[in-house]
Amino acid sequence: MTGPPVLIACSHGTRSADGRATIAALVAEAARELPGVRVEHAVVDVELPEVADVVARVAADGPAVVVPLLLSEGHHTRVDIGAACAAYTQVTASSALGPHPLLVQLLRERLGELPGGDAGFRPGDHVVLAAAGSTDAASARAVERMRDLLQAELPAPITLGYGAGARPRLPEAVAAARAAGARRVVAASYVLAPGHFAGLVRRSGADLVSAPLGVHRAAASVIAARYREAAPAITGQDRRHGRILEAPTKETTS
Repeated sequence: MTGPPVLIACSHGTRSADGRATIAALVAEAARELPGVRVEHAVVDVELPEVADVVARVAADGPAVVVPLLLSEGHHTRVDIGAACAAYTQVTASSALGPHPLLVQLLRERLGELPGGDAGFRPGDHVVLAAAGSTDAASARAVERMRDLLQAELPAPITLGYGAGARPRLPEAVAAARAAGARRVVAASYVLAPGHFAGLVRRSGADLVSAPLGVHRAAASVIAARYREAAPAITGQDRRHGRILEAPTKETTS
């Protein structure tokens, strides 16, 4: 096969119809950011096609880049995606989507959609950055970095809460914020799409809950940026496929 490496956009997988539709639309938006690049979708859990099967099929034709549609490094990136790519010299995996400044901007936009908007933070408000969670230390560091980046943008204090795998769990984080004197707790949904973890955020007990990051050009631009960052590792020449393998433009990195 000639042409740029295939983009394999690998999501977690979900039983939620809304979640599946959101991921499909986001992958389509990312494809528009990368004209001329063949795009495939794969998952690591719950649904099909599994990433190992997609990698094996695509690798038979030529090089590919697996971009995890996951917000942090962790078990799925290191084990599931890593193992799927390990047998193929012409297949590589990019970093997870987060942390990234564009995701900070998107979190702020979703918070701005709540009653009162981003400018509506009041004295006594407290934000819980609500992440899916993982037992992997790298995942925790990535979420902490996102918290630090978001804190620089918001007037309210921000702490962390997790749906699984790490502590504090979301209800614990909300309760701790109230016990520390918060008058209103806002959960900033650091999840990509509707599904199991978005449901946990909604049920966390927060007074306000922002929507998942969802379909947005900012998220699609991060996917494209991760692809461009990883693609030269398997082509050997940054300019082999023209602008597809150029370094991310200012629009996709800030």
